Amino acid sequence: MRKLLLTAALASAVAFANAQTMTSKNGTPILPETDDWSIGFDAHPLLNYFGNLFNNTQNNSVNMGYPSNNNMLIVGKMVKDETTAYRAKVGINFGSSTVTHNPNVFGFDSTFSASETKSSSMNVTLGAGIQKWRGKGRLKGYYGAEAMVGFGSAQTMKYTYFKSLVAASSPQGIAQTSEDKGGSIFGFGVQGFIGVEYFFAPKMSLCAEYTWGVAINSVGASESTYQIVENPAGTPVLSSKTDITGDKTSNFNVGVGNTVTPNVNSTSNGSGSIVLSFYF
Repeated sequence: MRKLLLTAALASAVAFANAQTMTSKNGTPILPETDDWSIGFDAHPLLNYFGNLFNNTQNNSVNMGYPSNNNMLIVGKMVKDETTAYRAKVGINFGSSTVTHNPNVFGFDSTFSASETKSSSMNVTLGAGIQKWRGKGRLKGYYGAEAMVGFGSAQTMKYTYFKSLVAASSPQGIAQTSEDKGGSIFGFGVQGFIGVEYFFAPKMSLCAEYTWGVAINSVGASESTYQIVENPAGTPVLSSKTDITGDKTSNFNVGVGNTVTPNVNSTSNGSGSIVLSFYF
């Protein structure tokens, strides 16, 4: 009995000492130290993957792509001291795709259809702020504030056709759209945040965070460029014309979950974020 009590007391003392020093068995500090840097990213794709790994759902791929209403942001921090860190957010998302249409597909009409369609878009989000930690041990609460700015362009489509209908026998031909250009996008916001951070391994943590703030987003008018036939009474002359085909839009939001997301469908959905962070 005495040996059992002595063993329990010794184990408690070791556990208490480890809790006080917050080091691993190898002596590696568990919590971040002054002048440490960190990099973090959205943990939702990984959590979805492991959560669905052993069931029958098909949603078990690690998709790190650019979602429709949310930026995939990289979060960086510089630890000033044990209670304060400066943090920055960066999201640079751009891409393009090309679809070459097959005229031999059953039911495909190559007379009026495009032979090739190209699409492109670009979105950039930048942010900077300050974060404060509270608490002791592996689980810490934190809060802070940050400013964010976003800019980019909505989706632009370009078309190449099998046949040119602007030079058809009709005096005026048939107009063919060569480009649908999305409007420019700009956003700005200031928000406060509050969350918890748990260090599950030396200098590795999971954060759960909610934000509240003010966000302003605007999208410029879209434009379409198409080929036309001028001088229909004389010799046809091919040229191009650009018309405004969309409205300018802007929105102003105050509430939980407001973020600056340079996206046409940007909304405040009140959802939180889960971030996996590594300190070094």
